[in-house]
Amino acid sequence: MAGPNIPTRVMMFRDFVPDRIRVFLCLLFALIFQFSGGIYLSSVSQMVGSTALMQEDIMMAGYASFVGMTVVFPILFRLKFRFTTRSILLFICPSLILCNIITMYTESLPVLVIFCFIAGVLRMWGTFEALSNVQLSITPTRDFAVFFPVVYMIVLGSIQLSGLATVYLGYWANWKYMHLFIIGLLLIMWALVAMLTHHFRFMKPMPLFGIDWLGGALWSIFLLSLIFVFEYGKFYDWYDSWQIVIGTVIAVVSLAMSIHRMLVMRHPYIELEAFKYKNLSSLLFLFLILCFFLASPNVLQNIFTGSILKYDVLNSVSLNWWNFAGTVIGCIFAFVWHAKLHGRYKLPVFLGFALIVGYKCIMYFIIDPNMNIEWLYLPTMLRGAGYIILYISLTVYVTGIVPFQHFFQVLSILGFVRTGFGSVMGSAIYSRVMQYIVPENFQTISIELDSVNTAINGSSFVAVYGEAMKQTILVSLKEMYGWVCIVGVLFLALILFEKFLNRNIVGRLPRIRRIKQIMKRR
Repeated sequence: MAGPNIPTRVMMFRDFVPDRIRVFLCLLFALIFQFSGGIYLSSVSQMVGSTALMQEDIMMAGYASFVGMTVVFPILFRLKFRFTTRSILLFICPSLILCNIITMYTESLPVLVIFCFIAGVLRMWGTFEALSNVQLSITPTRDFAVFFPVVYMIVLGSIQLSGLATVYLGYWANWKYMHLFIIGLLLIMWALVAMLTHHFRFMKPMPLFGIDWLGGALWSIFLLSLIFVFEYGKFYDWYDSWQIVIGTVIAVVSLAMSIHRMLVMRHPYIELEAFKYKNLSSLLFLFLILCFFLASPNVLQNIFTGSILKYDVLNSVSLNWWNFAGTVIGCIFAFVWHAKLHGRYKLPVFLGFALIVGYKCIMYFIIDPNMNIEWLYLPTMLRGAGYIILYISLTVYVTGIVPFQHFFQVLSILGFVRTGFGSVMGSAIYSRVMQYIVPENFQTISIELDSVNTAINGSSFVAVYGEAMKQTILVSLKEMYGWVCIVGVLFLALILFEKFLNRNIVGRLPRIRRIKQIMKRR
């Protein structure tokens, strides 16, 4: 471990705290922040049963938290240069506790969405502050190919582990116990920060003047409106309802106002130049396709395990262990490929998508009403590995093509798709297609189910109808997986012809004084 005078040391801790403990505590703080949030989506079914909220309401609040995590990216370093780490953590911990208490007891949808959005902002702010303090401890050369595997292992791994904790606590007690568990962790962190840290500045504080707060609000409104349209579209019957029309109008108007501010303001929240980098549109397209592919477990697999296999929440969430195992394997591969072998990007991107497409192909062949849960272990692990390989590889690629001046703005733009509307749009597409093919397949299957069919003599109508509906869902799921597999194979062929991935570029974080100079010019 570095000596006390080496700049890789985490300086916010008091002198008696050993260096190894400092790094461990920062990583622990980041993990706790990633566990915390306004709504825990693994407890949706229990929340629907115990509150006056619909599933769409709770999902909307969950996506609002993701929007908060996305839009705060452009100002993270400004906040870091304005406040000390101790001040930031001492503010975030009680604020997240308050958000958990409010979201645990409120049944007002606007209040729930607002505080989930705030929780998302605080969650990302705290994670960034904790990880930015140990970056030089992880990679003294400021190599993003080393740093991002650690970041995404914490971020994506915590998604699986928090889902497990939420379901287990909800099954043994109540869904509110997950909030109480997180509040307990935040109280412990709050106490550790108060006892073990002190105010430390490496340079004079930078004021927050010049930040386009209204621009950030407009981008947030755009994303929330778009998510509202996709999440509530099925419930309100899409554009046959005035709610979806109004949501679409708000999204269009807020987007137009955001673009206008980019064109006329000197320092907008997201600058126009951030959209002009070469191959950024291709990256957005890759993330959009990734979100489309990853939305299938939220719709198709949940229908299969819930309606056909009749799995309870414990059986369903047990697959998270295999998803987590895939996440670890994929993280190790991405680290070795980018940090050790310094390989190009086409292989990991192709491999990541191939693993996800492989998951869908396996699901197509194993769908059976009598299958065991063990059949789902391998495809789930493949999906988890492909997911993290793509996130690490594509984000590391961004570091090589985007200078630091616009790096966090570009991350925010990519977040519009990957943690914004991408997943909910994919789920809406799957649900909409299922609305068409299920009645069509049921009509085909049940065409000969009448009183003169001797094959069903002696069977009750309820039993015959139930079996017909079961077979209809199986056929529909197989059809959906089949079409997605075809699209996936064609997309893999398209990746082979992409030339911009035939590069080996990795960016490095500038020194702190250089970062501050860049921030001052904004």
